[in-house]
Amino acid sequence: MSANEYVKTFVKWMFLATITGGFGGIVGSLFNMCIVYVTKMRNKNSWLIFLLPLGGLLIVFLYRICKMDKNSGTNNVIKSVRSEEDVPFLLAPLIFIGTTVTHLFGGSVGREGAALQLGGSIGEMTGKLIKLNENDMHIIRMCGMSSVFSALFGTPLTATFFALEVISVGIIHYSAFIPCLLSAVLSYKVSLLFGIIPETYLLPYIPLLSMASFFKTIAIGIVCAVASIIFCVGIFGTNKLFKKWLRNPYLRIFVGGVIIVALTFFLGTTDYNGAGMNVIDRAVLEGKALPYAFLLKMIFTAITIGCGFKGGEIVPTLFIGATLGCVLGGLLHFNPAFSAALGMVGMFCGVVNCPIASVLLSVELFGSGGIVLFATVAAVSYMMSGYYGLYSGQKIVYSKLRTEFINIYTKKEY
Repeated sequence: MSANEYVKTFVKWMFLATITGGFGGIVGSLFNMCIVYVTKMRNKNSWLIFLLPLGGLLIVFLYRICKMDKNSGTNNVIKSVRSEEDVPFLLAPLIFIGTTVTHLFGGSVGREGAALQLGGSIGEMTGKLIKLNENDMHIIRMCGMSSVFSALFGTPLTATFFALEVISVGIIHYSAFIPCLLSAVLSYKVSLLFGIIPETYLLPYIPLLSMASFFKTIAIGIVCAVASIIFCVGIFGTNKLFKKWLRNPYLRIFVGGVIIVALTFFLGTTDYNGAGMNVIDRAVLEGKALPYAFLLKMIFTAITIGCGFKGGEIVPTLFIGATLGCVLGGLLHFNPAFSAALGMVGMFCGVVNCPIASVLLSVELFGSGGIVLFATVAAVSYMMSGYYGLYSGQKIVYSKLRTEFINIYTKKEY
């Protein structure tokens, strides 16, 4: 291949990544601002939680009239990168509205599900307008995913490798490295122009690397792996039960909303509604968490997503990891705040099966101090979480235990 071909390809992806990153940054920033606004509104008006069942009815109605009720959302986007399957344009506005409504009324969800679906739709639209071939369409969809993820979380490197790793575990399509990185960085810069402040934490204490801290980190990684399996199985299992006992989607989401409202009223706190960033902050910065907080968040999120509300599972995963890690730190006589940070990275890796993105997440959230311990917790959680994951459309291409091609979808149940 001639040097001219390399130059042409580089210039082409510079152009495409600029379009995708710019548009993704704008859409991601507007979506972020909407989520922040409705969260503040809900916190000021706690009675809005009682409208969650009605908000659920609105979501089902919108998806049905747009004939998108059978679409698998994030899994559809993930599969589209490996196949010729299209990402419907309507997916973008629907997930935008659906996730915003869920956050407004207190459903326990995050934002990354919307980021991947918004990004996939943006990539699809860009590719079709420019009439890219199918191979390039796969890359432009990944560009879109990395761009909106970067705008929402302020983590361009994590967004880049998350898009590269999450599709097919064991294979990284390096041909998409430059396009995804350019798109993620530009999107991140656009989000800064909108005044979006990235989530970063100044850890109050970082332990020295010693045999004691190393083995305690391994223990936290193992527990996070087990918790990640329980969380993934819980979400799929809850969805299966809801569909079995309540076949009508309107009834299903209404009942799920009522259960969340009842649980919130019973507990007397809204800590488990919405994303729960205040609880994460308390665990990481102060080393404080209730011993059962991670379990309650699992239950709230499994019910919210299982009955049909829209949103992501990553921020709830970080909530679970932070609170679980904090509790484990106390039991292991390890700094609870640092253990909470380890728990976040360990849980993230366990549910998404993306070890490189997990290590980069630790750097972008907590700085490079303690990176060996963060890499350790990610590696242990990755291996010990087996072939489970949040996304049923994700494929485990190579075994986690040996150099063996297996090419299986992630598991949904024990």
